Amino acid sequence: MIDASALRSGKGHRDENFPVASFLIHPRHREVIRAFYYFVRTADDIADHATLPPAEKLALLDRLQAGLLGGNAEDAVAVRLRAALAARGLSAKHAQDLIAAFKLDVTKLRYRDWDDLISYCALSAMPVGRFVCDVHGESHALWPANDALCAALQIINHLQDCGDDYRKLNRVYVPQDALAASGVSVETLGAERASPALRECLNRLAARTELLLSESDGFAAAINDWRLGLEVAVINTLAHRLTRILRRRDPLSEKVHLGDVVEVASGTLVAILRGASQRLGRRLFATAHKSRGA
Repeated sequence: MIDASALRSGKGHRDENFPVASFLIHPRHREVIRAFYYFVRTADDIADHATLPPAEKLALLDRLQAGLLGGNAEDAVAVRLRAALAARGLSAKHAQDLIAAFKLDVTKLRYRDWDDLISYCALSAMPVGRFVCDVHGESHALWPANDALCAALQIINHLQDCGDDYRKLNRVYVPQDALAASGVSVETLGAERASPALRECLNRLAARTELLLSESDGFAAAINDWRLGLEVAVINTLAHRLTRILRRRDPLSEKVHLGDVVEVASGTLVAILRGASQRLGRRLFATAHKSRGA
């Protein structure tokens, strides 16, 4: 039987909008995070495959999950992640949640409203950040901020790719009530250029995503592991930039991604400096508070 990795799109961790276990993450954590990423990337590519029938996609996703839990050894990415989790004493729950999300991608093509979309993000995005926090031994008290950041990243991706998702997969993450409120139909997502009404709809969703993203603005400074804190600061900064780009550009006819290497690098440097200053401020505040208490 074919290894699931043979169905991969070819996209790797360096091709994502946001860093995946970058140089900022301590080397001891990178292997398990990348094992998680490649398992998830493989499952995502199966769900998005252009020609596989839905029943075959679901069967392959079930097989990946079984491999993750020790039921088979047919897929290298599942075996790799299972071993990495066992070595660190980590749960497979977050990866299982993502498998459930990819099954939804196969079977659910429309989302009713914002709450329906956030419920999807609870399976498709939030577990990624929760897993990384668990790898670093961070408190579950950080999960609300993590969840806001991860959901925002997922929705940014949905808005960027709304045209391609509709044209290639007949999959629409833009909430149905948002389209209706702007007086446009799902079919407008297949146009070469967004109409003014559709632009208005997408701009409102980008603005709502920016508000969601603001709920995670203190996340990086609250993380104990300074390297992870800096990575989260980078991701948060780049995400804010992307929501601003989404409000200026038409995702049906324009590139709605960060630009060249210089733009990404400058955003990364700004975020690292901001994150470092926030962490220093947090440390100075804690020291001063302790001194007053003494």
